[in-house]
Amino acid sequence: MKLVHIYQCLCDETRLRILSLLLEGELCVCHIQEILGEPQVKVSKHLAYLRGRGLVVPRRKANWVIYSLPARQSAELSANLACLQDCAREHPVFRADAARLRQLKAALGAGDPACCPPARRPRHAKR
Repeated sequence: MKLVHIYQCLCDETRLRILSLLLEGELCVCHIQEILGEPQVKVSKHLAYLRGRGLVVPRRKANWVIYSLPARQSAELSANLACLQDCAREHPVFRADAARLRQLKAALGAGDPACCPPARRPRHAKR
């Protein structure tokens, strides 16, 4: 993985927020969307950007796509993600995201991150 690709990914707040969430474990796209409060198209665009540069890994489960960080990370990526994790603790936007993630995990309980019940649609979903 080229260092320049990592920094290209890190120069956008939405992508930083997504990576910060994924540092806590894998998440379904709809959960990322819900936590960020962003439209699905914007979240998917940023996830595609990160996926194209190898910073996130998707897996399908039924109708859901679940994202995680790569199991094997270059030293450069690991160092930059560690820095992001340290810096995010002090930033209000990232702290708010972390609080929403904790609430979501508490509501979902233990289990697969793809457990999106039909009654719990993301805010921006069409009905």
